[in-house]
Formats: sequence, C-alpha cells, structure tokens
Amino acid sequence: MLLAQVNVARLRWDLDSPHLAGFVGAVDGVNLLAEASPGFVWRLRAAHGPVPLADGDARLVVNVSVWRTYEHLHAFTYRSRHGGLVRRRVEWFALTPPPYVALWWVADDAEPTMTEALRRLEHLRRYGPSPQAFGVRRRFTPDGRPVPPRRP
Repeated sequence: MLLAQVNVARLRWDLDSPHLAGFVGAVDGVNLLAEASPGFVWRLRAAHGPVPLADGDARLVVNVSVWRTYEHLHAFTYRSRHGGLVRRRVEWFALTPPPYVALWWVADDAEPTMTEALRRLEHLRRYGPSPQAFGVRRRFTPDGRPVPPRRP
C-alpha cells in the first residue's frame, strides 16, 4: 500500500496575475524536487498550465500525489525547499476551509483522479478522520488502525 495525498489552496488572484509570479515561477522546480525526492511515486499533472486547477474553479489549486510512506511525504513537504514555499503560502493563497489536506492508502499501482481526491477531502471535512480519509495529525495505518500520537 502507498499513501495518497490531496491538498487544496485558493489563489488570491488569477494564475496570470503578477502577484503570483513567485509562486508560478517556483512550480516547475518544486515538481522536479518532488519527483526526485525519496519515496515519491506519482503526481497528478496539470492538463493545461503550470498547476492542476479544479474544474469550474480557476482559482482552486489541487495537488494530488502518491508516496511510499508518510515520513517521505513529510520530509518533502516540510524539510525540503518546498517547506520555505509552504511558509509563504499566505502571500499567494486565501484562507481555505480546514482541513485542506487529506491522506488515504491506495494500491501500489493507483493514480488517484482529482475527483476521487476531492471526494476524500470532502469525506474528511464532513465525517472527520477515518481510514477512508485522514489528516496529518490523526493518521491511520494501511490496515485501518489509528497511528498512536507522537510523544513530545
């Protein structure tokens, strides 16, 4: 089993706005970094333009990827150059109703669609963490058991 993740963010401006130049300019490099990162398996690519956008919502960026483990995903997200961009998200993105990240386990050959990923996020928002969809703080193992919280 592999770990799938979706995260969403609402752009403050249209993608071609000069206000988003820093974000748009970083996208290709971050995608290359992700693909070269330990544990990376697959990511959803944009059909047109630099980032995948939700159908019917030209400002909702939807990132979907698959990783070998949570630890691999965490290392890329927070410990690589990507982490610096995460800390700058308020410059480019409006507040998004939480949670804006959902995780779930998939088969080794899975390539989740945007529709499936957004359904998982909606499930997490509606019902809370479960093996079906969970967040970073309350995770589940591939066999559906809760991951014990980390000790401080």
